[in-house]
Order: sequence, then C-alpha cells, then structure tokens
Amino acid sequence: MQMDLERTAKKIEEFIRVQVGTSKTAGVVIGLSGGIDSTVCAYLAARAIGKEKVLGLIMPERGVTEPEDLIDAMEVVEILGITHMTVEIARVLNEFSISISDYDANAQKACGNLKARTRMCILYYYANKMNRLVLGTGNRTEILLGYSTKYGDAGVDILPIGGLYKSEVRALAKHLKASESIIKKVPTAGLWREQTDEGELGATYENIDNILRRYVDERKDTEAIARELHLDAETVNRIIDLAEKNKHKRMLPPIADIKS
Repeated sequence: MQMDLERTAKKIEEFIRVQVGTSKTAGVVIGLSGGIDSTVCAYLAARAIGKEKVLGLIMPERGVTEPEDLIDAMEVVEILGITHMTVEIARVLNEFSISISDYDANAQKACGNLKARTRMCILYYYANKMNRLVLGTGNRTEILLGYSTKYGDAGVDILPIGGLYKSEVRALAKHLKASESIIKKVPTAGLWREQTDEGELGATYENIDNILRRYVDERKDTEAIARELHLDAETVNRIIDLAEKNKHKRMLPPIADIKS
C-alpha cells in the first residue's frame, strides 16, 4: 500500500509539536549533515514549530567532511530560514588523541564512534543552554539494524522519522521538495573518508528495507524472504543478524535484579 506522504508529514509535525509542548521546551536543536535524514527532519521541524524555534548545527571535521555536504547543509539553512551554528570538531578530536595515552588512529570504529559522541555533546550543550530538545535524525532502517553510535547519534530526545524506512524517507524528501542533490546523494555517516552506508552494510537500502519489512513487520523466515526478493540467503542472513545482535541499542541498559 502506497504511503500518503502529506498525511505522514502532518502526523510527524504534530508529534514534534506535542513533544516540544509537553516538555515545556523552547524548540529543537538538530545536527545538519547535508544528508537526506537530517534534511527531512529540519523541513518537518520548521513546518511544525516555526523556523525561529529550530537551530541547525553543522559539525564538520576538517579533512574528512566532504565540501558538498557543507554546501547542502547550508542550502537547507537558507531555504528554511533557520538559525544555524557551525562547530568544527577536529580540534576537539585532536585533544582526545593527545589526552588518551594509547590513542590509536587506526582503530576506525572506536575513532568513528568518538566523533559521533563528540557531536552529541555539542548538540546537548546547545539544547541545555537554549532549553530545547535534541531532535534525532535516525530512521527505522538504521534503528532496526543498530546502524548508529550508542550515546552518539542515537543519543537524542525525540526521533520524528524513526518510524520510516530509508526508502520512505527518500519519498518524503521528494514530497517536501528537498534538493535533488541531497535526495540522490550516496548515504554516508561521514565518519571517515569514502565511507558509505551501503558499503558497510553490504547491501543496498532498497534490499535492506525489503528484508526488514518482511522479517520484522511480516515475521517471515529467511528462506521465504530470500525466495520472494530473489536474494542469496547470505545477504538476507547478514541483515537479519545485524538486527538481532544490535537489539541492545534499542533498549535501556540492563539493571541487576537484587530484590527477587
């Protein structure tokens, strides 16, 4: 069944309005990467609560962030007319490398997660200072896969597009008339040069979404999914294994039961 995109947009906008209202905060802070997820979230937030209540934070890393991502992020700022700040994170990361005695620049995953957590700290600095919520940009595909950094980009107050698969976010971006350069851009977390989401995940978002819909929403088994989608079982199993092993990212930390 085809999604009613305007109805979806209005439901998400109402969600943002309610969350800001019930939290008695003054608006939202959002990290703008120049990617499709943060763009859609910014558009919806501006429509929901007004541009004056949305702060866009652009947090590039010198030598890693692609120039076109900065251009696209600034285009979103200019189209929406929202306030923005640019905070370059290379100096902060350099201090970590100096302060941690056995810092290893080749530990790609650890360093990448450190970057995501640095950006989270900056988002919350401004959110606390301005009495605002941190508006997360994670989509349903990323959340189900655990394709995020715990207490990094997953460390947020609300997730407006958390119920939309990546392909649905792209459709909504088109409906909102976001820039074609953003819609067609190869998805990346931007944690190291030449990193792409699909390269890391080993499958296209189209296939990933189709696998997750059948596995999570329709509760079909691996063989049925592979057969329906004409995919090899290895690809299907890899995506399902990711979703299963990263369930902890969707849960609160376990607490020892000392009373039973």
